Amino acid sequence: MAAHVKKKQALLPAIVILFWFAQYVYIPYQTPYLLSVQVSEVFLGSILGAYGITQMLLRIPVGVMADSVGKHKYFILSGTLAASIASLIRFLIPNGYGFLAANLLSGMASSMWISFMVMYTGFFPEEDQQKATGRIILCNNLGILSGFLLSSLLYKYFGMSILCLLSISAGAVGTILTFLLKEEKGKGTFSLSSFASLKICLHKRLILFSLLALIQQGVQMSTAMSFTAQILKMRGGSSFIIGLSSIIYMISAVATSAVSSSKRAVRLGARVLVPIVFLALAAYCILVPITPFIPLLLALQLLPGMATGILFSNLTSEAMKGIPLKVKSTAMGFYQAVYALGMTLFPMFTGKFIAEFSYLTAYFLLALSALIGTAASFCYYYFQKNMSK
Repeated sequence: MAAHVKKKQALLPAIVILFWFAQYVYIPYQTPYLLSVQVSEVFLGSILGAYGITQMLLRIPVGVMADSVGKHKYFILSGTLAASIASLIRFLIPNGYGFLAANLLSGMASSMWISFMVMYTGFFPEEDQQKATGRIILCNNLGILSGFLLSSLLYKYFGMSILCLLSISAGAVGTILTFLLKEEKGKGTFSLSSFASLKICLHKRLILFSLLALIQQGVQMSTAMSFTAQILKMRGGSSFIIGLSSIIYMISAVATSAVSSSKRAVRLGARVLVPIVFLALAAYCILVPITPFIPLLLALQLLPGMATGILFSNLTSEAMKGIPLKVKSTAMGFYQAVYALGMTLFPMFTGKFIAEFSYLTAYFLLALSALIGTAASFCYYYFQKNMSK
């Protein structure tokens, strides 16, 4: 392997860690903080969903442009910069409206994740794509975990402002490191004819696994990333306990991300792993609102972590199977836009059901969606296996 490729393989993961640290360091305390400044559950659901809105709108155009231009460095650069500016807004306007605007910008930043993934997986041959996907998602989760660790240590003493400052700093360092990335000369310039690559979005396998990712990301954004923190607070959990729950969740995500890129997991295959982990995610949604004990709630955080580490990486690699390299960014853009729809709508409806009914009702509906994912993935692999005989 060429020396410059090895250097990029080391530098890009470092940028990924900083990027996701910037995007998620404030997340464990976002819901309790906003509720403490008198933001309603309905408005909170809209704030949480705003993160997915810009992703839903931008990811397909970003994917098309990345395929057309053939250069990912500047998309990555705009992502790290936007992550930093978003938290600057949170710091300067620390209320619901500031967080709404910032989450829209954070969603724009996350839209650039396409280029992070396509650039990194492009370093590896086709047979190593699941391993490469697992590795880059591992770095994603390491960034989030490190953010959660620091936030749990600092929030009690310094509040939301210190978390925003850490996010600003990490995004700024990531931006500086991105300038050091070297990339081969691009294909050319973007034109309207580039949208011809959108026909890849009709690929049936891509559509199916995009919809499954919509369920997985929507459920997790509505639970482990947001409203589960409030359930812990209602059970008497301190700010440290809330932070600890996020840490447990991300330790599980990091550990299972490493497992998903192992030879054993590759050999076991998505056919087994995807339905099983969807079922575990459904169990999580059923158990969380009916569990009165904080230690058990903390232990349950292992389940959504497993969904992040194993399920998401497998859904991503399965969605990208058979996609030609020349339209891979467009396909990834479609995939990420579809699951961004879940990240947008699920928290909004969850907040609405909590306000009008209860946490129990909202979480049971989320469990039902995870069971739909279980059934759909099982049926797909069952029929695929029988048709191959």
